[in-house]
Amino acid sequence: MRDVMPNDDIYAFDITLHGQTPDLVGMQSVDTHADAWGAWPTLAVPRDLLAMPMAIGFDEALERLSRLERMYAEPDGSFVWTSPREGLWWQVDGNAYEKNGSVLLVDLKGSCPAAEFDRLVEAFGWPQQAMMMQLVRPAVFLDEPTFRRHARSRGIAGDGQTLRPR
Repeated sequence: MRDVMPNDDIYAFDITLHGQTPDLVGMQSVDTHADAWGAWPTLAVPRDLLAMPMAIGFDEALERLSRLERMYAEPDGSFVWTSPREGLWWQVDGNAYEKNGSVLLVDLKGSCPAAEFDRLVEAFGWPQQAMMMQLVRPAVFLDEPTFRRHARSRGIAGDGQTLRPR
């Protein structure tokens, strides 16, 4: 039988991944977003900075994704990454968007172990490029450390199961 959530090393998330420009690194939070998993400091991100693509090229990111075992990536930027057959069951669905040959942003939904999340965002240039995450439903931006605490809280609560297709 396969293990299912919860697990204190599991992230559960529904986010849009953005490259964090040097203008925003170290930026102080301006507000707090409260949800079922806690209260989280948010970033005020100027709209024009959201149009800035990541440092990594779109084709390079897709090539990096394709090196991950059990990753199914399409040339249009859509992908799904699944857990091994044995052990903990997880899945991440995503879609990378392109702007002028670079990755503009990446939608990510699902759950996975924290170490696997690191491997996933490495395909998009992390840790060389700082990242920020937008929680999709409340449309608020979190810096990376805050996002990781949020995603872990959702994983511990077992929320990852609701983020996977049935």
